[in-house]
Amino acid sequence: MESTIQNRDEFLNQIAFRLGRERLIAPIERPKWKYRPQEGVLKNKTQDELLDVLKEQCKKIHTSICITELKNLPAALKDVVSAFGGGPIVTWKDERFSKWGLGTLLKEKWECYEWDPAKKEENIKKAEEANIGITISEITLAESGTVVLFTDKNKGRTVSFLPSAFIALIPKSSIVPRITQAAVKMREIFQNTGRVPSCMNFITGPSNSADIELKLVVGVHGPIKAYYIVINDL
Repeated sequence: MESTIQNRDEFLNQIAFRLGRERLIAPIERPKWKYRPQEGVLKNKTQDELLDVLKEQCKKIHTSICITELKNLPAALKDVVSAFGGGPIVTWKDERFSKWGLGTLLKEKWECYEWDPAKKEENIKKAEEANIGITISEITLAESGTVVLFTDKNKGRTVSFLPSAFIALIPKSSIVPRITQAAVKMREIFQNTGRVPSCMNFITGPSNSADIELKLVVGVHGPIKAYYIVINDL
């Protein structure tokens, strides 16, 4: 569904008037910074080295991680799901689940619900009742142990935060040093497609908070457990 912008000029003109100045309509030239230290973090690291950084970071964010070959992914996922107590499971409607041999595995062994864009309320209800939510990371930040999820009509946001446990499938090729490179990738997506996902979620392990007396509590407002399965797709 395409959205339209209405009354934009009137709105911006009113803001400029309230500020007591003319509205700026000329394009703003992007500044060229002499120093860009953010690009030097983990610079020139190989994909294997970035994976090592991710593994170490997972120890700090209370997240388990394993690495598997694509052919062994069904067995690896089966072990993780079993360790988390099995279903019910909720997943995105993503062709990669079938491509990787996971669709049949999940539906035959456990109660598994696939996100359906035509069933809005039922989707949320199924996510609330699920023991495990499974999604795929589009970009993975080694420095912070963060998975980046792109949502759309087939990839609901609630899959990653309503179930008791969360499993992220991470293609090794998706691992980048940090948010700096993730921003570059997201800009490239927009430049190539003219669109951006309806929402981008940055998830770093299970939910946690240290708001009260600076004491860390895991599982406050989302999954209590998180597991990353890295798929060697290179």
